[in-house]
Amino acid sequence: MEKQKILIVDDEPNICEILSYTLTNDGYETACVHSAEEAFGKLTSEYALILLDVMMGGMSGYRMAETLRSNGSQIPIIFLTAKNTENDMLTGFSVGADDYISKPFSLKEVSARVKAVLKRHATETKPLNKFTYKEFSIDFDAKDVIIGNENILLTKTEFELLELLIKHQGRIFPREEIINNIWEKNPYITERTVDVHITRLRKKLGSYSSLISNRSGYGYRFNISNI
Repeated sequence: MEKQKILIVDDEPNICEILSYTLTNDGYETACVHSAEEAFGKLTSEYALILLDVMMGGMSGYRMAETLRSNGSQIPIIFLTAKNTENDMLTGFSVGADDYISKPFSLKEVSARVKAVLKRHATETKPLNKFTYKEFSIDFDAKDVIIGNENILLTKTEFELLELLIKHQGRIFPREEIINNIWEKNPYITERTVDVHITRLRKKLGSYSSLISNRSGYGYRFNISNI
């Protein structure tokens, strides 16, 4: 069974190290970064959960969580912070946190909270096997894309690209992350390759092409509000 990946974001290396050691022993795969800015460069759809410090140099944990949620990401977030007043906790939950652990913390408590949040998220998240919007539909199991009464023929790569965007509706995918998801870091694939495939895919979607939009400087996303 593939290990679940956890991203630890904390500007204190010692805390990152002990959390990584503990969670690795619990059977997870971990990665550590020391700022929200670094976390955005590291984060992919492969990660199952983020352990996020609130007070860091640069962007705060609150701001990072708020940005992720506004971009459509539903990845579970557990805040780790010395700010433990009721207002701090309410702020954490209001920006999309799934749980909140005050420093100093027990490592057993962290392990238990991580396990509980992941279990709850797995229960709440049902696999998306079909998507329908007006006369546009896609069956992810049968690999069928239908617009009106027409079966749209997509290449394997085009289908996987469309599937990635639809299953994370609203979330903006940078070109580099799309490459990592679709082409698995193939050194011969460039960001221009992504643009070419998106152009071909949008052409095949016809009147529904605007469901896939580009945020200049950020990347691509699928969003039904574009029509």
